[in-house]
Amino acid sequence: MKIGIDLGGSHIGLGVIENKKIIEKFEKDFSNEDKAHIVEVIENYITEKVNELRNKYDIESIGIAVPGSVQNGIISKMVNLGITNYNIKQNLEEKLNISIHVRNDAKCACLAEFNNIVKNDENLRSANIVFLSIGTGIGGGVIYNGKLLEGHNFDGYEIGHMVIKESGLPCKCGKYGCFERYGSILEYKNKVKQRLNIPQEVHGDALREILDNNRQEILDINNQYISNLALGISNLINIFEPDMVILGGGFSHFSYMFKDKILDTLINSSLLFNRRENFDLRIAELGNDAGIVGATF
Repeated sequence: MKIGIDLGGSHIGLGVIENKKIIEKFEKDFSNEDKAHIVEVIENYITEKVNELRNKYDIESIGIAVPGSVQNGIISKMVNLGITNYNIKQNLEEKLNISIHVRNDAKCACLAEFNNIVKNDENLRSANIVFLSIGTGIGGGVIYNGKLLEGHNFDGYEIGHMVIKESGLPCKCGKYGCFERYGSILEYKNKVKQRLNIPQEVHGDALREILDNNRQEILDINNQYISNLALGISNLINIFEPDMVILGGGFSHFSYMFKDKILDTLINSSLLFNRRENFDLRIAELGNDAGIVGATF
């Protein structure tokens, strides 16, 4: 058995994995107080949970999915948590005395979703796929001819940091107009909460119910969000010409509001260089669990 850990911009997800399936899962949301000493919080939580689970299961290794750039187990830049040059692999291996490997979270989720697709349809083993993890930020992965594309020096494919608005909103990465400043689910939620005076602590089903009951009042926000997502996605389609695009992360919980309209925009606008009458746009089947599962691949 393995332990998969998904370290996000707002929480940690941790699961025991057997045969590429989660058999037990835990989650911790980061408070503002946690973020003031985030590295200590991360290491303490992981150490405590792993030691607890070792008393129940025979754990052979740990995989950690992290946002941002990773090289040799060192997170060079994790902008949404303000972390730089953090050797998470070495620190945790010293505390836990177990093999740990670290990879970008969107690449982990991409691998997990691809494995799930191939499991259900072997004909897609050589497919070209673009995967977007849309949550606190936007990450991505690309499957080309059935294999994950990776950079030599860093994981690469920082989809969220392509610029879609010239002189746009400032991003924590230091640039302006990044895709994730306009297309992340966090940015969307912040806008609708401000418009409808919804407290920040309202999440999940409660938040979606409020949005469903006030669609007319946030119609302009929804339409602009759809436009921004379609623009970013169209850039990726024009570059990679994938057989399908998969949208995952926290966005999957809100996809019923946006998926069909994004697809309609892609097909019926001039955004695509090579126009298509239809396109395979999917919502990640594993949802937010994809990073936990894929971390162990």
